[in-house]
Amino acid sequence: MKATYRVLAILVSVIVALQAAFIALGVFGLGSYVQDGHDFTKSQLESGDSSVTGSIGFALHGIGAEVIAVIALVLLIVAFFAKIPGGVKLAAFILGDVILQWVLAFAGFAVWAIGALHALNAFVLFGLGMMAATNARRSTVAATTAATPATETV
Repeated sequence: MKATYRVLAILVSVIVALQAAFIALGVFGLGSYVQDGHDFTKSQLESGDSSVTGSIGFALHGIGAEVIAVIALVLLIVAFFAKIPGGVKLAAFILGDVILQWVLAFAGFAVWAIGALHALNAFVLFGLGMMAATNARRSTVAATTAATPATETV
């Protein structure tokens, strides 16, 4: 279970990094689309109009948000069985931060400046994922070291 916890924690950080790449793909693609003389409307964004350059980035960012929420929830469930010191607390912080990330995303649509907080919080989420993975690794190493009998040298 410790290995599963560690993999899930690493996945949180990997998906956060991918999320940054996906949204950059969308924004730079949209910039190129507009620069080429096209108009862009909110309805095109909401419909996922594939004729818009970079629309795949926005779609992948949305999918990634759903995936990371599921992984964070599964991580919390696994944490109860993994018996990692502090593991449940870190998993709960991760899930809470994912929820905060969603709140900041929706609030950012209402007040665009909040989008900056959404971006900054992604770094927090990345760090929490890495902390949880590191904590799981240390716990595994400590358990292995404690289980291995010490040998005497002459």
